[in-house]
Amino acid sequence: MSDVHSEQLLSEVAALPAMPGVYRYFDAEGQVLYVGKARNLKKRVANYFQKNHGGTRIGHMISKIARMETTVVRSEAEALLLENNLIKRLNPKYNILFRDDKSYPYLKITAAVDGGPRPLVFPRMAYYRGAVDRKHQYFGPYPSAWAVKESILMLQKVFRLRTCEDTVFNNRTRPCLLYQIKRCSGPCVNLIEPADYASDVLNAQAFLQGDTQAVLDALEQRMVVHAERLEFEQAAELRNQMSALSKVLHQQSMETGTDKDVDILAVKVLGGKACVNLAMVRGGRHLGDRAYFPVHVDDAHAIFMQDEEEGNGKGKEHAINQRVEVQVLEAFIAQHYIDVPLPPALITSEPVSKQLMEALSEQSGVKTAAVHNPREQRRIWLEMAVKNAAIQLARLLAEEGSQQARTRALVDALDVAPDNLDTFRIECFDISHTAGEATQASCVVFHHHKMQNSEYRRFNINDITPGDDYAAMRQVLMRRYSKLAEAGRDSPDATPPESATPQAPALENPKPPAAKESNTLRLPDLVLVDGGKGQVSMARDVFSELGLDLAVIVGVEKGEGRKVGLEELVFANGREKVYLGKDSAALMLVAQIRDEAHRFAITGMRAKRAKVRVGGSKLEDIPGIGPKRRASLLQRFGGIRGVASASIEDIATVEGIARDLAEEIYRALH
Repeated sequence: MSDVHSEQLLSEVAALPAMPGVYRYFDAEGQVLYVGKARNLKKRVANYFQKNHGGTRIGHMISKIARMETTVVRSEAEALLLENNLIKRLNPKYNILFRDDKSYPYLKITAAVDGGPRPLVFPRMAYYRGAVDRKHQYFGPYPSAWAVKESILMLQKVFRLRTCEDTVFNNRTRPCLLYQIKRCSGPCVNLIEPADYASDVLNAQAFLQGDTQAVLDALEQRMVVHAERLEFEQAAELRNQMSALSKVLHQQSMETGTDKDVDILAVKVLGGKACVNLAMVRGGRHLGDRAYFPVHVDDAHAIFMQDEEEGNGKGKEHAINQRVEVQVLEAFIAQHYIDVPLPPALITSEPVSKQLMEALSEQSGVKTAAVHNPREQRRIWLEMAVKNAAIQLARLLAEEGSQQARTRALVDALDVAPDNLDTFRIECFDISHTAGEATQASCVVFHHHKMQNSEYRRFNINDITPGDDYAAMRQVLMRRYSKLAEAGRDSPDATPPESATPQAPALENPKPPAAKESNTLRLPDLVLVDGGKGQVSMARDVFSELGLDLAVIVGVEKGEGRKVGLEELVFANGREKVYLGKDSAALMLVAQIRDEAHRFAITGMRAKRAKVRVGGSKLEDIPGIGPKRRASLLQRFGGIRGVASASIEDIATVEGIARDLAEEIYRALH
């Protein structure tokens, strides 16, 4: 393989030290290809370049390597942690990667401050998502928002802690509905003593930590004390509280004295896809689970297998024992617990390495053990997680199969032959406005068998006659594709424009030979416009002017009576209309994309319209308007809308507002 790599790269490989470390491979465009760890950097990395790996996955990856970076560390455990930090941050193309942009939710109980403001004397219970701090108490993480809200509802029934915001709490003069239905003890209007409320807070915290028997004992002692004092009403309240807690514990089917904080991890691999199901037990309660679907599983496992067989000196038998399920599970554990607190125990469906667990324990400061063959309650939890992993993976494969089937149905219905069905790209445009006001165009993208939200675009339409949808469509298509046309004309392989008559053959997509799939240098395989002959004619004129392929333009024309399912497809290159049929999978896909474009345009238009109606700028952004003048204007006209609807003469009557400043305000708000 050395003949395809630069002398500089090979000399860097030869100069590597025989120490533990992490290596990163980059292609010619700077994209990270692979991140790996090694006990011996020199031996492991040199192995990639000294052997001919042929047409294998690892050979294909090595042929792309243009640059390398390495980091030397003190131990193999440190290398393992750094490797997965980099994988999560750099998103390499040949590593197993778990993508999860959502942070975990927590149940938060605010800190109590004796003698402070009233809201701080009575801590609040709330749903929380974000960075945690030491000031308040956080319980979790929970697998879903639903799990947090269920726990809050349960704690309201048993301990009646408040959930209202501090501003609401400060302004109550009588108890709210939650007090009436016995979900709150009414601290806002002093219906409970601070000491009793503090006891409820402590009991709720103990319950969330799994100390349920201690909570029941404390409640029983308080009940006995009240009964001895002949305070039967208070004793009855505590009796009801104990009864509610016992009912909750029975519903949870929980055995006190068992595990308090445990994560159960089950992995399933099928058809090149994998699912890791994470079930969470916190405070002895099973809170639910969440499924994760990694990417690059096949490529990463093939490289890992060959890498292990050839590079670590343990032989082929060791590599074969590294099942893909084990690799996926270890990758999840290493990446997931970078940002998430590590519980004292992990229950796993596959055996994981002691080295990994020791490294994680060292990183988190929490001694954690992984149990592969659990017994009793743990076995029941693991069986549930395994079953859920299988269900979630089957659902994913079914959804992907149906998505691919819809794409294939549309391709067949339109009689087009894309090079690769998985990269078939559709861009759809829609125009939205209210009686010509706040006109916006939307562009949504369908790619890899699903909508790509990150590639959506909105276009503010200016300098047209209000309500002229054709002019708006012309403007958005020009802005979207003019740079593409220029790139095509600059390319030496670009096909020159031909006559734009209906009988003209379709043009080749004008893209450079080495162009990547991107928004800027690739003409979509299909351009959908929401409209019939008029919109398609306008799109045809734009594409003819730019020298782009007319065959990709398709209009979605409303059927008779504008009924859903009766739509017809109109073509810019002179083809006859196509009716797909109301039960067609192709029509379902077209309708989904069109409706998404309409939704995206509508939301943008409404936001723009609201901004226009209340003033394009805030008063504070206008030069010469400070806090006093702003307050005078808002007081005089009753709010920003009133200022926006006022005339220059009216604005000038406000104290401190001269005529020229009034004109400036009027212009800014209109």
